[in-house]
Amino acid sequence: MQKKTPPPSTIRLTRRGRIALVATGAVVVGTAVAVPLLILAPVEDGRPTTLVIPEGRRASQVYAAVDKALALPPGSTKKSLAKAALRLPNDAAGNPEGYLFPATYPLQEKTTPEKLLALMVDTANAKFNGAPITAGAQRNAMNVYQAVTIASIVQAEAATEADMGKVARVVSNRLERGMPLQMDSTINYALGRSAVRTTANDRRIDSPYNSYQRMGLPPTPIDNPGEEAMRAAVNPPPGDWLYFVTVRPGDTRFTADYAEHQRNVAEFDAHQKEDGARAAG
Repeated sequence: MQKKTPPPSTIRLTRRGRIALVATGAVVVGTAVAVPLLILAPVEDGRPTTLVIPEGRRASQVYAAVDKALALPPGSTKKSLAKAALRLPNDAAGNPEGYLFPATYPLQEKTTPEKLLALMVDTANAKFNGAPITAGAQRNAMNVYQAVTIASIVQAEAATEADMGKVARVVSNRLERGMPLQMDSTINYALGRSAVRTTANDRRIDSPYNSYQRMGLPPTPIDNPGEEAMRAAVNPPPGDWLYFVTVRPGDTRFTADYAEHQRNVAEFDAHQKEDGARAAG
C-alpha cells in the first residue's frame, strides 16, 4: 500500500552527519561529535604563535579556542565581549555569531581576547561588505546579515564545497514557497551539539532556531561561514530542489520530488544500519 505523503510541515528535509574535527594540523572525519578543537600552531617557547579558525565553527567553540590559545581560564573570552567594542551590524544585536571569520590569526605576547575578536569581526566585515557580496545579497532581496545567516546554514549542511550552491538554492526555494526550512543544523545549534540525526522530541524544542516549527531564517547565523559558503548564499545556481540528503559520503542527492526524497532517505537509513552493524561486529 502506498504511504501517504505528509504535509510540508512534517517533512524532514536533511539528514547528514559529516563533521570535520581539526586538531593540531590533522583533519578527522567522524559522526555525532562535538567540534571543540581548533589548530594552535606553530609553537615557540611553549606558546602558540597562530590560531587557525576553520570554517563552520560556532562562536562558543571560537571562545574556547581563544581561551586555550591565550592560556586563559575557561569563559574568559566570552566575558570579554562586553568590552570588545566589536563592529557588528545592527541586526546582530551584539552577537558575533557569523562574524568570527575563519582564518589564521597571529598570537602576539600582548594579544588579548578583545583584540583577537575585533580582528575576526573586522576581517568578516572586509570580506562580507565588498561589492560582490553586497550586490549579490541585494539581487536576492536580502541584506548582508541575512546572507551570512544563509551561508552559516550552507556551511553546516553541505557535505562538500560542490554542494554548497545547491544547498543555498534549497534554502532560497523553501523561503520563496513559504515552507519551513526544516534544517537539522538549526536544531543542533539550539541544542548546543552536532549530531547525525535529530529526533521527534528534538524537533519539538521551543526555540527560535527550530526551523521545523518556525518560518523563515533563524534569528542569527548558526556558525561562522567561510567565503565559499558566502558566495553560494548570494549566488546559488538555478534549480527547483526542495530536499536533499547525503546518502553516503560523496553522494548527496537533491530533488524537488518528495517521493524521491523518501526513497533517498530510506537508502540513507539502510546504509546507517549497515554501518552500525559493522561497528557492532
